[in-house]
Amino acid sequence: MILQLFPVWALLLSLLAFFMPGPFTSLSSYIVPLLMVIMLAMGLTLTAKDFANVAKSRKALAVGVILQFLIMPVAAWLVAKLFGFDDDLTVGMLLVGSVAGGTSSNVMCYLAKGDTALSISMTATSTLIGVFLTPVLVAFLAGQSIDVPVQSMLMSLVKIVLVPVIIGVVLNEIASKWVRKVEAVFPYISMVAILVIIAIVVALNADKIASVGLIVALAVMLHNAIGLSLGYGVTALLGFDRKICRTIAFEVGLQNSGLATALAMKFFTPVSALPGTLFSVWHNISGSLLAGYWSRKPVDEAGLKPAKNQPIS
Repeated sequence: MILQLFPVWALLLSLLAFFMPGPFTSLSSYIVPLLMVIMLAMGLTLTAKDFANVAKSRKALAVGVILQFLIMPVAAWLVAKLFGFDDDLTVGMLLVGSVAGGTSSNVMCYLAKGDTALSISMTATSTLIGVFLTPVLVAFLAGQSIDVPVQSMLMSLVKIVLVPVIIGVVLNEIASKWVRKVEAVFPYISMVAILVIIAIVVALNADKIASVGLIVALAVMLHNAIGLSLGYGVTALLGFDRKICRTIAFEVGLQNSGLATALAMKFFTPVSALPGTLFSVWHNISGSLLAGYWSRKPVDEAGLKPAKNQPIS
């Protein structure tokens, strides 16, 4: 119940940080360490078998990862142009669009009766690929008007994402009994870390939110809707069964916005972290609503009939 109310906690803490920013602004240096804790917790939930599952679902996974790093970055650029964002907000949108899928997609996929094993494999794969692809995509789409420190971002992603995940996977393999005993607390640790990150960024942007918060929220909602709808629609057109379509919809539409926020704070400005902060709140709301709808709708009633020659899943 506590985890399911994440959007409520995020909203309440955001309001507190907005009206009382002082206690939170002093915590800005903790954003990166908090994100590393989240990635370590993610690694502790993964095993070598999760990565081995890539071979079993290679077609669905390949399509999902391609859509992840095609739809969301391009959609972010288009939405930023549509709303006429300045450089700071544009790079913030691009960061949200260019990072890997968020771990919340695994939970939403499970609730929506999707392919959870595929979801976990996609999240793990896109996280590893994103370490190298995220800075390249941001630099390419941002153009010459925005200075993107690609090499520095790459090294930070290795430190913030790759190293903690690998440590988590290794610990899970060599001390699985210990991990099983304490794994129930991992989601709560991740939730608290994300909530603190959100509060810090809201506090740092309190003045800016008052003037542009609504327009950025609308842009984030549109971006998220594009990812969810095209993630489902494109895979349906390609003939995948509806269980996989649901899975890829969540993987494409739900981003690791906490990572986008941390990168924005480290390499750009507090304002550029605003899209990631609002995305963190909104995609949990939209994902929960969609998962609830699909959970009540059997997979074989989800629309078109499955293709005769289904891809390997």
